[in-house]
Amino acid sequence: MLEPKFMYGSHYSSPGYVLFYLVRIAPEYMLCLQNGRFDNADRMFNSIAETWKNCLDGATDFKELIPEFYGDDVSFLVNTLKLDLGKRQGGQMVDDVELPPWARSPEDFLQKSKDALESSYVSEHLHEWIDLIFGYKQKGREAVRAHNVFHPLTYEGGVDLNSIEDPDEKVAMLIQILEFGQTPKQLFVTPHPQRITPKFKSLSQTSCYNASVADSPGEESFEDLTEESKTLAWSNIAKLQLQEQCKIHKEAVTGIAVSCNGSSVFTTSQDSTLKMFSKESKMLQRSISFSNMALSSCLLLPGDATVISSSWDNNVYFYSIAFGRRQDTLMGHDDAVSKICWHDNRLYSASWDSTVKVWSGVPAEMTGTKRHQFDMLAELEHDVSVDTISLNAASTLLVSGTKEGAVNIWDLTTATALHQIQCHSGPVCDAAFSPDSRHVLSTGEDGHVNVIDVQTGMLISSMTSDEPQRCFIWDGNTVLSGSQSGELLVWDLLGGKISERIQGHKGAVTCIWMNEQCSSIITGGEDRQIMFWKLQY
Repeated sequence: MLEPKFMYGSHYSSPGYVLFYLVRIAPEYMLCLQNGRFDNADRMFNSIAETWKNCLDGATDFKELIPEFYGDDVSFLVNTLKLDLGKRQGGQMVDDVELPPWARSPEDFLQKSKDALESSYVSEHLHEWIDLIFGYKQKGREAVRAHNVFHPLTYEGGVDLNSIEDPDEKVAMLIQILEFGQTPKQLFVTPHPQRITPKFKSLSQTSCYNASVADSPGEESFEDLTEESKTLAWSNIAKLQLQEQCKIHKEAVTGIAVSCNGSSVFTTSQDSTLKMFSKESKMLQRSISFSNMALSSCLLLPGDATVISSSWDNNVYFYSIAFGRRQDTLMGHDDAVSKICWHDNRLYSASWDSTVKVWSGVPAEMTGTKRHQFDMLAELEHDVSVDTISLNAASTLLVSGTKEGAVNIWDLTTATALHQIQCHSGPVCDAAFSPDSRHVLSTGEDGHVNVIDVQTGMLISSMTSDEPQRCFIWDGNTVLSGSQSGELLVWDLLGGKISERIQGHKGAVTCIWMNEQCSSIITGGEDRQIMFWKLQY
């Protein structure tokens, strides 16, 4: 095609298309547009099925629906004015719009249309429509790829009217633009975030599913059952009951790690000690001190043989449970190490020296007395101190939160920053990916609870509490956070509100741990206590 190239010679929304649908309630406008006559009877808005088929199959018909399809007024579907709209080729008169077989009445048709518009399917795909109409697929190469190119006159700035000197030609051009319809102003040049939607079945479906499992063994995998139990747990997260509490430290608790069988609990504290506590005997079994500086976090390597602790003395310590001694020390930073993560023989360490470092050579089984060679694979540089980090489920992405309120999302496969979002006015307390890696949640000392879209780096939700949320866990829809006052708060992200407050510590909740089944929770606080919680439902 010669320039200017386009795929459609008109537009999806024009006066003619709107009046096509509204002829039964606004006939005078249609007559004005059609020089005093109604359109050919076979081309009128006669049937939902016909209109659907024409738009789906016809290359020249691409009308979008109008808001009346999702309203309460059915008059545009019914010929209440008894207009003579002509006779069709088959001999029948044009009267009421013929509805689909699934609609009992015009009112039922509109109600079902509204239900469809508000369905989870539409919510999950709404961003794709935004990309076409208002977003990055509206113009340019992406529009061509998406088969979304309309007549040049329909685009803002498509014609320079000031360059047309002939007044008659200018008026003709303005009328043509008016009748063609207009593409909205382009608002976004990057893909729009997907809307946050509930990803799980309803509880009624869950209970029905659980009842039928025994009848059909082998149809659902163990993973499906685990997902069902997690869903059930998170939907009942407000029913958290305190089982017991223990004061085992002299300062605030900073980290919690638990053995696979749940019997041994390891905690770190600002009192510089790593403690090993038996959940069964309720006894403190070990107390280890690596230096006189505070410990900031801890984790257990798979196999439960080694505990790793990060310290304000710039080091990371490896403690062998079997041998009962410090096995190795990683001296990798120039300032306090604030948080550590581990996955697949790689250690990730965040520090107040403004870096996050990725180390190889950290095997799950660190046996014997042999010291290990730690190789730095990558260094993720920041402008200021890094206070927290977290990995996504696949360990392909890392999120970091800084002292000055920035949340950074990193691609670990290339060690490059994908997004930097300045979304807090003070230090970031905690940040973590949703299970599906689509979103990041962050909390800050400013009291904000923010949700960020990972693909676009866009802040898509922000809620405020009257105090900082120091730590949290979440499933993508619901958040359980530990507050500065010691309460545990349950947040409904979709509703944008706090749905439950649970009394907990006598000072700030500083760390929180949840088991894989989401049924058991342990919290640590500034009151030097660890609290054991169970879901009761």
